[in-house]
Amino acid sequence: MALDAPNDMTLSRKAMKAELLDAETELKLAYAWRDQRDEAALHRLITAYMRLAISMASKFRRYGAPMNDLIQEAGLGLMKAADKFDPDRGVRFSTYAVWWIKASIQDYVMRNWSMVRTGSTSSQKSLFFNLRRVQARLEREAQSRGEVLDRHQMRQMISTEIGVPLHDVEMMEGRLSGSDFSLNATQSAEDEGREWIDTIEDEGSQASEIVETAHDTEALRNWLLEALGALNDRERFIVRERKLRDSPRTLESLGEELGLSKERVRQLEAAAFAKMRKKLESQSREVQDFLV
Repeated sequence: MALDAPNDMTLSRKAMKAELLDAETELKLAYAWRDQRDEAALHRLITAYMRLAISMASKFRRYGAPMNDLIQEAGLGLMKAADKFDPDRGVRFSTYAVWWIKASIQDYVMRNWSMVRTGSTSSQKSLFFNLRRVQARLEREAQSRGEVLDRHQMRQMISTEIGVPLHDVEMMEGRLSGSDFSLNATQSAEDEGREWIDTIEDEGSQASEIVETAHDTEALRNWLLEALGALNDRERFIVRERKLRDSPRTLESLGEELGLSKERVRQLEAAAFAKMRKKLESQSREVQDFLV
């Protein structure tokens, strides 16, 4: 019911009309789902507590997420709670579901707060949702005592109050104080429309580098062809199969094809490389410097 509704007003109206479950009925439905995987029982349980999910979702509207998306996440949390609920523990389902619903909504808000991941640890999550509230309260209390707290003192007090490391407080303050902006936004009115993306260094290859690489690649190719020309057919075949294939062949497989022992193939390969090196060294000083 919850996840297929077209908008939050429809979801809210349906949820308000849902039945209220007493403890005995709730327990019966929970057992039916856990033990028999009765989907009708699951649907009834979820529908009955969707009003709880919607109520919790509404408390997170100030973070700028669409209400319908918050309700969807709350519904997912409610379903996770129903799937993991153990009726033998003697706890009401609503009490158990609150944690899962809240966790699901908080994860969604933090994922969508910024393109940069805001936080993932429990301390970072606690700071994200409580830092501003705790800071405002501490400031009010300090003013009532006639005190003025500097930034370091405030951070230390927040760290103690929430029970998180000081460096996490400093990190979260920085993340919450900024916001995402488009790289296509202009820097200022005086920059004649110059965009921020224009200031980012291009990490791609420059034209001069491309030409130089192409020249070197062609030179190496010509040197290799010259060196291979110094080999006989069998030596050229061994070098090609051993070094120029995407999947080089083993000495043993070449030996079987050529009717030679593995050691003999290795000797022919070494001799071929020695010939190629001698041929290359005779080409020019440039080739000799390259081989050193």
